[in-house]
Amino acid sequence: MARRGRVVIDQEVCKGCLLCVHFCPMNVLEAASRRNSTGTYPSQTAHLEKCTACGNCFEVCPDLCITVYAREGEKASRVPG
Repeated sequence: MARRGRVVIDQEVCKGCLLCVHFCPMNVLEAASRRNSTGTYPSQTAHLEKCTACGNCFEVCPDLCITVYAREGEKASRVPG
């Protein structure tokens, strides 16, 4: 069974550089259609069911606004970065 993950993005901290979108090998993320309070379009999860908790998005985020969790059944644990 493939590893499953969950990505959580703090959209108020995200400046919308979209590095996480470009570096996600599973195309889990996309730009939001609504602006945050700073006027930028932050990243958001689009296809969470495809997430493998690889951590690429976490590693490339310059704003440290992404947390990745590995899911095992109903439990979720943070992926070390």
